[in-house]
Amino acid sequence: MKRKLTPKQQRFADEYIESGKKEESAIKAGYKSRSAHSIATENLQKPAIKSYIDERMAEIASKRIMDATEAVELLTRIARGEEKETVISSTPEGVYESQKEADLKTRISAVKEILKRYPGDDKLVKAKIRKAEAEADIAESKAKEARSGDSNEGQTLIVDDVGGIEDEDTGS
Repeated sequence: MKRKLTPKQQRFADEYIESGKKEESAIKAGYKSRSAHSIATENLQKPAIKSYIDERMAEIASKRIMDATEAVELLTRIARGEEKETVISSTPEGVYESQKEADLKTRISAVKEILKRYPGDDKLVKAKIRKAEAEADIAESKAKEARSGDSNEGQTLIVDDVGGIEDEDTGS
């Protein structure tokens, strides 16, 4: 049978959970300051108060841990491009902060993670994922090309979804 705490004991326990300071918690709970240290020490040894503190601490810890629903919701926001990340850019004029949505590869990874949780052999979904991955590979290749300054105008790029990107003219 669980013994209920007095209102003062519960206030003490709640204050102690918040601050971790036993004497200060006892004073805030309404105990006299000259006996706060001994009362706090005594309270922390009482099984009912210890049990209450342990239960509340477990409850607080469980709220910090993401559950499956939250995980799938986060993955969904990433896949839809709703979740933004902060990007910090440094230029000679100063440092700038901006928000950007996840790139295609990250969004595709989020979709894959979601689909792992909902098994099914949907060929249309797999085809759409393959198409999105190919588009991401092409976009990445074009970005690399633009950064390097190389121009492949007049050349044909062949995208091999197994081996990556191949240049038809050089065979590499």
